[in-house]
Amino acid sequence: MTLPQCRLASVKPSCQRNMRCGWARGGDFVGAQHVAPLQNHRNFFNAKASVERREFTFREEEKIMKRFLIIMVAVVLLLTACASAASPEMARSEDFAAPGIAMEMPAAPEAMADSAGRGNAVASSAEPASQERLVIKNANLSIVVADPEAKMSEIAALASSLGGHVVSSNIYQTYADNGVRVPEGNITIRVQAEQLNTALNKIKKDAVEVENETVSGEDVTDQYVDLQSRLRAKETAEKKLIEIMDNAQDTEDVLSVYSQLQVIQSDIEVLTGQINYYERSAALSSISVQVIAEEKSKPIEIGGWELGETASESVQDLIDYMQGFVQFMIRFIILILPVLISIFLPFYLVFIGIRALARKNRKKKAAQAPETPPAEK
Repeated sequence: MTLPQCRLASVKPSCQRNMRCGWARGGDFVGAQHVAPLQNHRNFFNAKASVERREFTFREEEKIMKRFLIIMVAVVLLLTACASAASPEMARSEDFAAPGIAMEMPAAPEAMADSAGRGNAVASSAEPASQERLVIKNANLSIVVADPEAKMSEIAALASSLGGHVVSSNIYQTYADNGVRVPEGNITIRVQAEQLNTALNKIKKDAVEVENETVSGEDVTDQYVDLQSRLRAKETAEKKLIEIMDNAQDTEDVLSVYSQLQVIQSDIEVLTGQINYYERSAALSSISVQVIAEEKSKPIEIGGWELGETASESVQDLIDYMQGFVQFMIRFIILILPVLISIFLPFYLVFIGIRALARKNRKKKAAQAPETPPAEK
């Protein structure tokens, strides 16, 4: 019997390959294998059903994984949208809160003035005359000029006109970046303390560039008052020792008092010198000026390209990038990472549980399915 006749027969006899056809679909081919007898045919379909169940389980797991990924993406997009929407609201709330704060601020100086007034009243009742504050003011300048020598002469004349004097002056030759020798100098002057700002403005007036300007003040009132108190105590002790020495009759007593009087007078001279130093320093402010030639401050140019400026900008850009990167990492580790962990950890645990349960079910079904015996040849 040929193969087509074998497929159409109701009761299948042996086919061309000398194999007994099955009763359900005898003589047909399943893949590359010929159908076995009835018993083997049933075992084959049981194994096939087990494979189909496994394929169904795998498809279900793939669906669960796809749903889990879709949920994660949706949550991330939702958080991003909420964060972007919260920033304008915070800015608007700060704008609305600012006027209220500004209206409340003037009340603070009034309260401080009241408390200061009460404190001044108490201090005035305790001390008849308040001590004037003694402040030593100094300034440092670095300026770029076309002619350093002429500028230093101008600064020296300025000190004399403002009731001060030149403390030190130094001018020397140096080399610019292009190899040209240029003058450079340093000068220190003292002017009346009340003329400090006037002197600074006149020094900076004709400068090409002011590279650095620093004005500092040191309050030495407490030290000054302490020195005066110690001086008065020493002077009182000096007067008593002089009286004792005048009334002494024994030579040994006179010599002993005289030696103590010399120590007291030495201390008085030291204290007087310190007091005079504070008074002179507060009365005359010091101004130290570095005068730089304009030729030296010019940047290096190669074919119209300012190499120094390009290098400095590159370094600054690198510093800005590193600063931004470090700030981002700090914010990510401290703020974003804990938030992401708290959001995605429950989903991950659920996914692990579902996956473990699916594996358990697969193993259980595989154990219940009958083993497929080898096909008969």
